[in-house]
Amino acid sequence: MNAPNVISNPNAPNALPLIWAEIDLAAIANNVRELRRRTDIRAKVMAVVKADGYGHGAVEVARTALANGAEWLGVARLPEAIALREAGLDAPMLVFGYTPPADAGRLVEFDLRQSVYSLDAARAYSAVALARGRTIRVHLKVDTGMGRLGLVPAALRALEPGHTIGEDFIRTATAIASLPGLEPEGIFTHFAAADSADLSYAERQLALFIEALSALRANGLEFALRHAANSAAVIGIPESHLDLVRPGIALYGLRPSDEVDLTGIVLKPAMALKTRIVHLKAVSAGTCISYGMTYRTPRPTVIATVPAGYADGFRRLFSSQGWMLVHGRRVPVVGRVCMDLSMLDVGAIPGARVEDEVVIFGVQGTESISADDLAHELGTINYEIVCDVTARVPRVYTSHRFSQRE
Repeated sequence: MNAPNVISNPNAPNALPLIWAEIDLAAIANNVRELRRRTDIRAKVMAVVKADGYGHGAVEVARTALANGAEWLGVARLPEAIALREAGLDAPMLVFGYTPPADAGRLVEFDLRQSVYSLDAARAYSAVALARGRTIRVHLKVDTGMGRLGLVPAALRALEPGHTIGEDFIRTATAIASLPGLEPEGIFTHFAAADSADLSYAERQLALFIEALSALRANGLEFALRHAANSAAVIGIPESHLDLVRPGIALYGLRPSDEVDLTGIVLKPAMALKTRIVHLKAVSAGTCISYGMTYRTPRPTVIATVPAGYADGFRRLFSSQGWMLVHGRRVPVVGRVCMDLSMLDVGAIPGARVEDEVVIFGVQGTESISADDLAHELGTINYEIVCDVTARVPRVYTSHRFSQRE
């Protein structure tokens, strides 16, 4: 895995690079505690740290989450799980996505739980477990309307209540759970629209999941851990908490969507993306800036160059329409964003100097630009903004390594 660089002591001389993602672990700790407070006391909390902790650094986020109320970790792919194990994290860990049967031995080696939704893959995992004289704990994935991964319990076209659970579903689930060498520890589903103001689809998904559980129970199959709730459902659908919840985006202090009501929960964004001015030049009116001459200065001004480009995750779509903060004020991005550099018009900031801090998103003085602001500008979601920050951008942890549970 290409993990980002990590700087643990930003107070050391010359520690800050020219562009860096500042991660506030105290904010992560707060968010975990807030989500734990909102979760049914009977349910465990799984911190979802896939995609290198949504760009924040999976190892540091996982340590902080486990110290503040989380008991499980969730990842998308096997290499993500192995990296956490090799960092010394021994919490129960579920791999949500597909693990090729050829790699099933690593599930045993690193004591990982695996999502299953295919009888063929389950048989292959079973064979590996038996050959090694070990057990692989599996969680059965049920597709209740996401249309992505999982066994389908009933026709999903309209998700009307009162389905008859299909015999094929019951037969396949029972066959997987009966395989030697596999321990059917959990069963789960995933919501497609728990972050919508209209929760009717999510509620129908939950009802179908409960119906599927009842049908399996009637056939002698029960699971110790039933789980469905993502961040939005932890906050807005308490009846979905069941035995385990799986918050992701909210761990990082970001709102699951504009339609999720955050009344009663305080989430603190954990990431800020910052850079520095590396060059200043006074230019006359009509000066062309960057590739393609798509921008000409309308008046005499000062152009600042900053080492932040699309190879760092600052999208080229921000060309001549983005903003950054300098001296606590918004200044426009001018000209095309380059691979490694972008240009700002700082003519209205007379005190700007080389090496001054520039905030791409985060807070500076009394002004802020949020990941949501950038997402709205691009017509995307805050998830993509933080996940887009590339591995060459060092992560700087601004608080102690992790906060102890209060």
